[in-house]
Amino acid sequence: MSETLAHRAVCTSYADVTEVRANDPAAIDRAWATRVARPTVRGNGRLMIVAADHPARGALSVGDRPTAMNSRTDLLDRLRTALRNPGVDGVLATADILDDLVLLGALDDKVVISSMNRGGLAGASFELDDRMTGYTAAGTAKAGMNGGKMLCRIDLDDPGTLSTLTACAQAVDALAEAGLMAMVEPFLSRRVDGKVKNDLSADAVIKSIHISQGLGSTSAYTWMKLPVVDEMERVMDATTLPTLLLGGDPQTAPEETFASWAKALALPSVRGLIVGRTLLYPRDEDVAAAVDTAVSLVH
Repeated sequence: MSETLAHRAVCTSYADVTEVRANDPAAIDRAWATRVARPTVRGNGRLMIVAADHPARGALSVGDRPTAMNSRTDLLDRLRTALRNPGVDGVLATADILDDLVLLGALDDKVVISSMNRGGLAGASFELDDRMTGYTAAGTAKAGMNGGKMLCRIDLDDPGTLSTLTACAQAVDALAEAGLMAMVEPFLSRRVDGKVKNDLSADAVIKSIHISQGLGSTSAYTWMKLPVVDEMERVMDATTLPTLLLGGDPQTAPEETFASWAKALALPSVRGLIVGRTLLYPRDEDVAAAVDTAVSLVH
């Protein structure tokens, strides 16, 4: 596959990417049109997806490193390392990142999921009014992607939540009309000392599932993206929808994190992992090793 990717690459360096963007922007559409796509589910039916949509929300920190994701080329290096692993099924990201990756030939035979709502900027007064400012369902379909993902944070004390719920419901319908996966990532959230915090108790996650899986006029194409929390058996009993587990910002030792993933992956509704910072910015900086471990849990 690596030889195929190199052969198909429009660009071989980051300088080339900028040059093409400046002089031949239509090359991006051509790269999407000629990319080798793949079905969302195949083989053992499980998915290992790498996520990289944090920067567009202004969330650049990893653990105790507030500027860890400042460098775009460093992030792309890490993503390309992850995507070279044949056990990594695909990537979730915003247009700026995915367009770079398609020019670099890194998306052939990979599942690609667009990130749709990035309007709720981290730390903003309007953070919970998270309307669609990224991909549209039409743009996702045009590029031949597998689906779109939306963050759905629900704060009962913030009127911006209604705009988010409305936007997510419309996105679920639009993606379903195109026959594409609608991945919903719900949280019950609240402001604590001015900062938005997600409630990761089992009952809060369960309530967020019930609210979000009812969005739209069909659930035929809806998947869940859920955190790994205590009492995952009880949490997963709240849905029959296929679910990917999210990794989040690493807060525990890698061994503890991987063990919690392995336990949750044994549950019937859980179909894989969708992980970003934990794999792309591991404490020991060995991206390939972290990805290998996650792949071994899924596949």
